[in-house]
Amino acid sequence: MNWEKLLSLKRFGDTKERLRIAQDETRLGFEVDYDRVIFSSAFRSLQDKTQVIPLSETDFVHTRLTHSLEVSVVGRSLGRLAGKKILDKYPHLQYDLGYKANDFGAIVAAAALAHDIGNPPFGHSGEKAIGEFFINGEGKIYKTELTPKEYQDLCDFEGNANGFKILAETRQGREGGLRLSYATLGAFTKYPKESLPKKPTAHIADKKYGFFQSEKEAFIDVANSLGLLKRSETDISFSRHPLTFLVEAADDICYTIIDFEDGINLGLIQEEFALEYLSKIIRNTIKPENYYGLATREDRIGYLRALAIGSLIDDAVNVFMENEDAILKGEFNCALLDKSKYEAQIKDIIKISVENIYQSKEVIDKEIVGYGVIKTLLTAYTHAVNNSFKNQASNYDKLILKTLPASLQTNQTSLYKRLLSVCHYVASLSDSKAILEYKKIKGIGF
Repeated sequence: MNWEKLLSLKRFGDTKERLRIAQDETRLGFEVDYDRVIFSSAFRSLQDKTQVIPLSETDFVHTRLTHSLEVSVVGRSLGRLAGKKILDKYPHLQYDLGYKANDFGAIVAAAALAHDIGNPPFGHSGEKAIGEFFINGEGKIYKTELTPKEYQDLCDFEGNANGFKILAETRQGREGGLRLSYATLGAFTKYPKESLPKKPTAHIADKKYGFFQSEKEAFIDVANSLGLLKRSETDISFSRHPLTFLVEAADDICYTIIDFEDGINLGLIQEEFALEYLSKIIRNTIKPENYYGLATREDRIGYLRALAIGSLIDDAVNVFMENEDAILKGEFNCALLDKSKYEAQIKDIIKISVENIYQSKEVIDKEIVGYGVIKTLLTAYTHAVNNSFKNQASNYDKLILKTLPASLQTNQTSLYKRLLSVCHYVASLSDSKAILEYKKIKGIGF
């Protein structure tokens, strides 16, 4: 792979090349990507979607929205620092083509901003609940009518693939989705493969999948335009865009440190653990007099968090540049933080977060609620949509259909696309909206 192609400003439908040197510096194409994501309705819904603590009533716990904003800020720093080093290594990118370090930051920031845009309500349990509906629930009846890859898309419903659908799906009057630059779409796609074969190798790019069968051709166009390397001759699988590693690092840094911070602020983790675990990451930058001079727990933890994120940013960029050649060849097969000099400390922090936060009673109780809500919505919606397509809709089905948005493509001849449209809609709901629709169907509170 080469950076000139990887930094493509091309957008869906372009008939001529977009040159970096000809860009308006006051409104750079990569910055337009960020704007389009942040003004999208899908992004706004993240303000009421679970990050760690589902449906938390506290005001300092992160939602998907605040998490995404923080990841984009960290991503911008990672991109700029790496960009400066890349331009030093490949000066023609700057002097002949006009690229700047901030371009790398803008691409990573936009991709990072969108990284959770396709996630269903109720956190990762939302993805599992949709899959469970098709594996063991009423959706299992559709298996024989779908291709193996179509069925796998539903059984392993993936927020990353749903995110690519939001960003790139062509609908009537909205060709190419948000029409982001191909560089940003490439950096966004953590798992540039289809749902089958499942985990064919231990390579980080094979951990999950990154696009549904419905967006297969769109992704192939993006991958080929960027010059991503093919990793399979029989199935659709490509190497990662190099900047994807920075997007992933931004997410890893934020959820490692900030989820830990949330756990402390909630009282699920003792404050003393913060100094014990984070001090090993920030030992070269912490000033004890500053730490002990802060009066509140939130301020003390915030100070440690800021220093820890800064240390991990610098380290991740160093790992990226040390392995840049291997990354361009598609040979680097793990996350950047897996090679971090702070790997042991990161694992310790994640371990205590898993034990005290992710497996806490509050989280488990609310995830159980999420399973019930999503199962009920999928049952009602899939029945209504498919009965309507067969001209067998009951009066109840017709009422259900009236609650669905006009943009939902319920009349498609493809069963797969009808089912995926329903899943896509359910995934778009905020936690509160999903519960409201559940109550309507169940007749609760009316």
